[in-house]
Amino acid sequence: MTSFAFILLQTQSGRAGATQGGNMTMSFIMLLAVFVVFYFFFIRPQMKKQKELTNYRNSLKKGDKVVTNGGIYGRILEVKDNHVMMDVGGDVKLKVDKNALIKDPTAEEPAK
Repeated sequence: MTSFAFILLQTQSGRAGATQGGNMTMSFIMLLAVFVVFYFFFIRPQMKKQKELTNYRNSLKKGDKVVTNGGIYGRILEVKDNHVMMDVGGDVKLKVDKNALIKDPTAEEPAK
């Protein structure tokens, strides 16, 4: 990207009769190119990840292994609209908000 910008800047400075309108157009094109790069490398992947997490939280069911944002591992006992009841071992049960749950990487079995 920087070499492309360097070439464009050299062609602009090489022109003897370059007008101010040409510089404005080139600046606008470069600004647009930067926005497109940011969208495809930062914004779009983050939106995709957030959508996957929302779908995961909506598909939770009894018996699923989960981890909270705080690092507590457990198994789901009951699912409600905004929260779940989680068994974390022994006689300990926690009521946890769905937004505090992430996927347990140890819960997935490797594909054969």
